[in-house]
Amino acid sequence: MNEKDDNTTPNGNFDLNRRKLLKATGAGIAALGALSVFDGGFAAAQDMSRGAANFYTSDKVTVQKVAFKTQYQTTVAGNLFLPKALDRAAASPAVIVGHPMGAVKEQSANLYATRMAEEGFVAMSIDLPFWGESEGKVRNLVSPDIYAEAFSAGVDFLGSQAYVDRQRIGGIGICGSGSFIISAAKIDPRIRAIATVSMYDMGAAFRDALNHSQSVEQRKQFIAAAAEQRWGEFAGSETQYMGGTVLELTADTDPVQREFYDFYRTSRGEFTPKGATRQTTTKPTLTSSVKFMNFYPFNDIETISPRPMLFISGDQAHSREFSEDAYKRAAEPKELVWVKGAGHVDLYDRVDLIPFEKLKGFFDQHLTT
Repeated sequence: MNEKDDNTTPNGNFDLNRRKLLKATGAGIAALGALSVFDGGFAAAQDMSRGAANFYTSDKVTVQKVAFKTQYQTTVAGNLFLPKALDRAAASPAVIVGHPMGAVKEQSANLYATRMAEEGFVAMSIDLPFWGESEGKVRNLVSPDIYAEAFSAGVDFLGSQAYVDRQRIGGIGICGSGSFIISAAKIDPRIRAIATVSMYDMGAAFRDALNHSQSVEQRKQFIAAAAEQRWGEFAGSETQYMGGTVLELTADTDPVQREFYDFYRTSRGEFTPKGATRQTTTKPTLTSSVKFMNFYPFNDIETISPRPMLFISGDQAHSREFSEDAYKRAAEPKELVWVKGAGHVDLYDRVDLIPFEKLKGFFDQHLTT
């Protein structure tokens, strides 16, 4: 359808006790599966219903690992998916796909890229810098600007392929990558059509939390704790990670955490890339997470027009407010699609719910010569 308290310990280390983190940061960290004010039912662990197929592969598609440089001269890793029937003598449309925040390309992004390649598009999933196989130290660092640059660097790479039409490159951002691709598109008109799925505005999520449930004072407490932690890490102490998906469920685990757990901590979607551990997967560094406070991806979103934007969200998603906000601010042409009965994580991998035909139609229509 269209719709026209002080949390530092005596030695300066941040206390990552979940109850204190909840008090300090409210629901903003729900973007990474840490906590929530969402009022809903509990998800069963490893729910493989409705076509859950994160690791889907296709005999109609070839895949190869690729790597390319950003303007910062760091390397971004990707997987390039090509239709086996691709006419390499012609210039074809292409789509770049970004994974959920805290994830890697093997979680959701590969699935979307594979399905788009099945539909005839050149498609590429990428690991955001500091995550997965992409370069960047410290691992799991938050840098919205560098994340956005990865999308533009992906356009550089795709546009350098003889079989890709430079005038027909679009992008899909899933969860947090929805806000990063919007940030990129505002200053990169080569991204000709933009679709987001289960989008999170990572800036608003950290500043205000879900449903604006976090006070300015709570925000300041979190910022102060992260700043205090910098002293220790500068002196050589271990990097502290925060948020992320819990490693086990308990009786009081909140609904959104259960939703993320069902994907990230079961065989449905669990993937630990080389150099990472289960304990750090989905968890950004504490000291860098405050950079999201300065991230305002929807400011000037209307300047993307007349390039089209498509926002897709589950009508039961705890994150739906972000797609609503972006749609309201964006200029025409724009479209907001609600997927009936779908939650936030459902659209990561449940192929019976993900509207791939809508995505195909959107890019068929707008990535034209």
